[in-house]
Amino acid sequence: MGVLTLGLSVYSYLSPKLGQEYYPIHRDGIGFLVGGIGLFLIGILNGSLTSGTGLFVTLWLVRWFGLDYRRAVAHTLVLVGVFWNGCGAVTLGILGDIHWVWVPVLLLGSLLGGYLGAHLSIVKGNRWIKRGFEVITLLVGSKLILG
Repeated sequence: MGVLTLGLSVYSYLSPKLGQEYYPIHRDGIGFLVGGIGLFLIGILNGSLTSGTGLFVTLWLVRWFGLDYRRAVAHTLVLVGVFWNGCGAVTLGILGDIHWVWVPVLLLGSLLGGYLGAHLSIVKGNRWIKRGFEVITLLVGSKLILG
């Protein structure tokens, strides 16, 4: 998983125009079907590996559907943050124990981080988001490899 995540960083870095402009593509039936299958496969990774799959969703939305980084990150926050992680939390809650003491702090951190990130993306734009994406994928991939 670490090598794949590092690959996202390298791919984005070597594609300077990637995600800088919004150009909707693959908006027909086949395009949505292939895009949905891609998201489904990433969702399987999310459910089994859990680490960094939101990064894959972001790049998939940029590459396949032609979203700019700002739109892709917003969609990723909703898809991964709410739906996938929500389903995972319910499943793990049914199958295991939840450490409820952590939940308020995690929710607060998530909300504040999401708000700050959204604010910065509006103020700074796609170039800043792209660089942030590349740095985060580089750090996460390195951490996964080095342990």
